[in-house]
Amino acid sequence: MASSRDRQRKLARAKLDRQLARRAAAVRRRRQIQAGVGVAVVLVLIVAGSAWALGAFDDEPKEDTATEDVCLWTPQDATANTNLKDVGTPATQGLPTDGVRPMTVTTNQGAPITVELDLAGAPCAAASIAHLASRSFYDNTKCHEITAEGAVRCGDPSGTGLGGPTYSFYDENVPTAPSASPAAGQPATYPKGTVAMVANPPGANGSQFLMFFKDFTTTDPKYPIIGRVTGGIDVVAKIGAKPTVDNGTGAKVKPKDDDVVVQSLTVGEPVAQATSAPTPPASDAPAASPSAG
Repeated sequence: MASSRDRQRKLARAKLDRQLARRAAAVRRRRQIQAGVGVAVVLVLIVAGSAWALGAFDDEPKEDTATEDVCLWTPQDATANTNLKDVGTPATQGLPTDGVRPMTVTTNQGAPITVELDLAGAPCAAASIAHLASRSFYDNTKCHEITAEGAVRCGDPSGTGLGGPTYSFYDENVPTAPSASPAAGQPATYPKGTVAMVANPPGANGSQFLMFFKDFTTTDPKYPIIGRVTGGIDVVAKIGAKPTVDNGTGAKVKPKDDDVVVQSLTVGEPVAQATSAPTPPASDAPAASPSAG
């Protein structure tokens, strides 16, 4: 028979084994808890990282500007105005709105006239002219008017002042009218070399544009400035100096020999530099004869 001392040793050994087993089980539980917490933390970090990448923590939601309309084109009825010419419409999205775009007007009056179209101030006018130029809309048309304000008016294939494309667009970059009569020495509303859209009624712009060969100041500006002449202003001035005759409406604005021909008009690719058209203050003079624009 085992002695009492042996039984005590066995009881002590069993107690120690139970304690060790409990400790091992506790360690396993802690490790399982820690592993679970670690997985949860990783999942939280993954979710948070994905949300951050998608802009969930941005101050404002990101906008997809590539799908926003930059310009809107209003259809015009060619059956009501047979002077309109249908060459489709420009795009409404993804249009350049910074820098400048070169335009070249080649006439039968001398060296080509070069222009910088202002993409920041008049992106829709630039887009329209580029679209029309790509369709040869301006080629072999006439500059049908020398206005009383000191500008050559071009861009109407019909030569009537009523022509244009089968769409129109709203004004951009019209100079601000002064609150009082302009003071002496104040910059002109439309400085020499300014290129602007012209339309009747104002705000229904199409294809017609003005190239100013002298300063013009008015208290009622209505021509949207779209760019400036960078070369060939002497050719514009030469055209502006031609004698004029009645255009059939009582306005003596038509070049006498009706011989100012735009042989071609081309528009180049946008240039990423902010050389914008002049947009000086405002002041007064007679208005041009009406047209479609």
